[in-house]
Amino acid sequence: MNTEINSRIPVALTIAGSDSGGGAGIQADLRTFAFHCVHGTSAITCVTAQNTLGVKRVDAMATEAVVAQIQAVVEDIGVQSAKTGMLLNQEIIFAVAQQVEALQIENLVVDPVMVSRTGAQLIDDDAVKTLSHTLIPKAVIITPNRYEAQILSGLQINSLEDMQAAAEIIHKTLRTKAVLVKGGGMQGDLCGVDIWFDGDKLEVLTCQQVETKNTHGTGCTLSAAIAANLAKGNDLWSSVQQAKEYVTTALTYALDIGKGQGPVGHFFPLVGTKDWGLGAGDWED
Repeated sequence: MNTEINSRIPVALTIAGSDSGGGAGIQADLRTFAFHCVHGTSAITCVTAQNTLGVKRVDAMATEAVVAQIQAVVEDIGVQSAKTGMLLNQEIIFAVAQQVEALQIENLVVDPVMVSRTGAQLIDDDAVKTLSHTLIPKAVIITPNRYEAQILSGLQINSLEDMQAAAEIIHKTLRTKAVLVKGGGMQGDLCGVDIWFDGDKLEVLTCQQVETKNTHGTGCTLSAAIAANLAKGNDLWSSVQQAKEYVTTALTYALDIGKGQGPVGHFFPLVGTKDWGLGAGDWED
């Protein structure tokens, strides 16, 4: 139903937290959608006070407000895909899962924001269980980082073989259609290597390593790019490949702003400067 409301332009929905520094969360997702010529809509789950140095404060939205945002978008505009990011607590996770089912939201990409790339757990154990059992099974793909994949699989991940085994376990136990275990938190040559598993195909996705400290928002950006490509009608495998290429290029043009870890350059082809050397016509989607 909701995929037919407006067929003139692809629409994607992000259900995530707001990043006041503009590098991750809702802000990164909407930039990514716009880059892919997809209309971005949003349901904000929490508001953070953060910058390139870290998070100073987090305030949860009322569960009823999150639900109202999702309903307002889907019932009027319709969406061809959706992604989730930081859902923050058990109540919001459960409510989002209910809305995904009730509103028949398709092409759901779940970025299971549970643990940071440095290993710090961001939501409590009850929220992890709710995410695993209510929302993840509704996803066409989940995109856990190394530490999230450890929690979801029960394995310690230190090698490529560990990543592959974790992807297979997560797929089998959580019943999602596909799993992409991200290697951004891995060391050495495995940094940036991702593992895809869909029950049949086990693939290693590699990319050129980009030397930069400015990597804030890479996980949000990747999942948003997958959702954007799905909204445009691309199949899941090609959506993942194109999303990974986009993130790699955005890392190449990451923004060196603030005193800490800057964000990736979501809008690199739109700014023509002598430093970046790119104009709007230099990138082809």
